[in-house]
Amino acid sequence: MAYKINDGCVGCGACAGACPVGAISEADGVFVIDADSCIECGACTGACPTGSIELDA
Repeated sequence: MAYKINDGCVGCGACAGACPVGAISEADGVFVIDADSCIECGACTGACPTGSIELDA
């Protein structure tokens, strides 16, 4: 299961900088995670100041 960014995203980009495989990109002022590239390491969750990243159920 890959991670996803929910509506709490404020577009700061901290998650993108933390992703070791570059699976996170900006789209229209918010960030999105490419599920096919995500290695489920959780680095992005620790970097997100708003807690807006969770496992995609």
